[in-house]
Amino acid sequence: MNYLGFDLGAESGRAMLGRLSDGVLEVEELHRFPNTPVEAEGALYWDTARLWREIRQGIRIATEDRQLELQGIGIDTWGVDYGLIGADGELVEQPRHYRDRRTEGVMERVFARVPRAEIFAQTGVQFMPLNTLYQLYAGSRVLGSARRLLNMPDLFNYWLTGEARSEVTIASTTQLFDPRRMEWATGLFRALDLPETILCPLVAPGTLLGKMLAAPGAPVYATASHDTAAAVAAVPAEDRDSWCYVSSGTWSLIGVELDAAVMTEECLRLNYTNEVGAGGKIRLLKNIAGLWLVQECRRAWNGGYSYEELTRLAGEASPFAAVIDPDAFAEPGEMPGRIAEFCRRSGQEPPRSHGQTVRVILESLALKYREVLEGLERLSGRKIETIHIVGGGARNGLLNQFVADCTQRRVVVGPYEAAATGNILMQAMELREARVVVRRSFATGVVEPRANIEWDRAYERFRGLAGVNR
Repeated sequence: MNYLGFDLGAESGRAMLGRLSDGVLEVEELHRFPNTPVEAEGALYWDTARLWREIRQGIRIATEDRQLELQGIGIDTWGVDYGLIGADGELVEQPRHYRDRRTEGVMERVFARVPRAEIFAQTGVQFMPLNTLYQLYAGSRVLGSARRLLNMPDLFNYWLTGEARSEVTIASTTQLFDPRRMEWATGLFRALDLPETILCPLVAPGTLLGKMLAAPGAPVYATASHDTAAAVAAVPAEDRDSWCYVSSGTWSLIGVELDAAVMTEECLRLNYTNEVGAGGKIRLLKNIAGLWLVQECRRAWNGGYSYEELTRLAGEASPFAAVIDPDAFAEPGEMPGRIAEFCRRSGQEPPRSHGQTVRVILESLALKYREVLEGLERLSGRKIETIHIVGGGARNGLLNQFVADCTQRRVVVGPYEAAATGNILMQAMELREARVVVRRSFATGVVEPRANIEWDRAYERFRGLAGVNR
């Protein structure tokens, strides 16, 4: 059986063919393309028309060039961003990028109408300015023309099938969804004078939406449409509670699977999030700035290095020269200079080389992982013994070793194409069966922790950054 999974990340997208035979999955990349935002008149947009062309190209490669009969097509993307559809079925405006500056100061305006604690009580979601809630509130001038709100994978599914549905894993990223009732948080809509009529019916991962409107008329599934939900579905974990996951890429998403949302005062204070996963699970997690910092440094250095070269240079640099808070660097632009300024402001020596800069980033990510892991243990009441690192960032062996050493936990690495794998398997089967297939189909690596007291000292320095732009 042949399934096509489109995995669209913040830096690139790919069309992945999954061949499922006798309980073993083989995955092959058919088409890869960059995902580059477009700036126009001071605003930042996704190049949605180009992404749609790339999706159709991936389908053509599978069905025309390769002459494959597809048993399913599924699309996963990053969270929070959306398109608004008007009465004519067309976009009201081009979808904005989550790093667009229109949400600056919007959280405070929203809190003036609905207190922070009340928003959390209705949604259980981590507070970030990029959340759909604040984007909608910032862009409310166009809502009068909108008839449907569709998060990015739902938008592409709508164009494929004509069916306007909201898949629950992507809906749960919006801060407009109640993970306890598995319904839209309509009370929040009313409190903020947002039109409830734009909300679409919710569907679970694995729902068959229908067949493509155009040839070849292949079945289209609402898979686990949030890329992190898809990636977590491909974590090769056994049925035990002693593991957490890191979906490693532009963002690092660190969490555990639970049967119910944790919407306590401590969860609000620690600013963790409750998002929906495959199989009706809740993903208690935290989003942190991940390898985005390295991506931005590479861009500032005019792409003169490959990521492999930057990792090699970081491995050769001296350890623990400085520590930073990765979440202080969510905005684009001038990343190396901003890291140097952060170090000066916090009384540390700035990095003196490109390799040193990258090492500071990777070590600080490992320290941040440790902080988040400790919070997960407190909130879930579980002892975490194993960290599963999946996604493209799992290829960074230096970071994987840093995570094992810093947390003193065993790290299991892979699969690398976790989101595409989870996407494909959620079209075909239930979560428990999918993880059996993952364990059977993909080799994983194991990284054992090495004792090094310097990590504990660095962690104390890291925790001391609380007053420095955190």
